[in-house]
Amino acid sequence: MTQITESIDVDVPVTTAYNQWTQFESFPHFLDEVESITQQDDTHVHWKVKVGGAEREFDTVVTEQHPDERVAWKSTGGDTQHAGVVTFHKLSDTSTRVTVQLDWEPEGVLEVLGSWVGAGSHAVRKDLKNFKEFIENAGGETGAWRGDVPR
Repeated sequence: MTQITESIDVDVPVTTAYNQWTQFESFPHFLDEVESITQQDDTHVHWKVKVGGAEREFDTVVTEQHPDERVAWKSTGGDTQHAGVVTFHKLSDTSTRVTVQLDWEPEGVLEVLGSWVGAGSHAVRKDLKNFKEFIENAGGETGAWRGDVPR
């Protein structure tokens, strides 16, 4: 299992950063490998991604979610096994630290090799930079889901 932890500071209030992260169907705007996401209900999401030229589909379930604090998930089926959590830390009234922790199981020779050379960490850092640009330039979140999912 490969473990990745990356953080970025964004110049928006914690509520804005959190609200945007709950809009899963907007992820293709800032997550490079995501082709599309379909939210099936409050906690179930279907993903289509393209990693290293290979197309994959999988489902995830939100396992814990607390407004302005965290969103945790795990895969439940499909072509990839992973779990993770995104946490939101208020730095000031106008800035937030977003931290992603991800555990994933590389599949195939290319993914195993990529995990050895840190390609996953590089991809997560790039996606967080894309999120920062997206949310800071958007002028606000595109939506919000403020529900709570207990652990």
